[in-house]
Amino acid sequence: MATATTEQRTRTAAAKKAAATRKRNAAKRSTAAKKAAATRAEAERTYVEALATQAERAVLIPVGAALVARDTVVETAQGFRTRTGVQRELKRFGRRGNTARNRAVREVKRTRTRVERELRQRRVQANRLVKRNRRQVEQQVKRTRRDVERGVNNLPKDAGKLVDRVQEQVTSLA
Repeated sequence: MATATTEQRTRTAAAKKAAATRKRNAAKRSTAAKKAAATRAEAERTYVEALATQAERAVLIPVGAALVARDTVVETAQGFRTRTGVQRELKRFGRRGNTARNRAVREVKRTRTRVERELRQRRVQANRLVKRNRRQVEQQVKRTRRDVERGVNNLPKDAGKLVDRVQEQVTSLA
């Protein structure tokens, strides 16, 4: 009977151990489920907050733009309240226009100078190319003329030799 008691104790200990493991696993699952639920709730809250922020921006941007425009108009109108203020603003506008005109004139002069320089360079290059090609053509004509003159000058001599050879061939055949 002693073996039965030891066997029972072993089974009871194993059962207790298994029950403890099941309890720990159940607790872990419960904790994980709670954490997942909290994460989902946080994500939904963050999404709603993002939507609220976008809606708020859609309203605040036009309001801000209107306020900036109003401030600009008020600031501009302050200079035109008195006669001296109007004269001061007109002088300022005149100086600004003068500066813009001078800048544009300088830019046009720079552009014109650059275009003229490029045209001169291209013209010089074209002249050099024409001169080089003309020299090459003239040299080629001189060489060809010399070769033709040599051929023409040697023609009677070569014709005489040819006649002599033909006569030799005819006499050797007869």
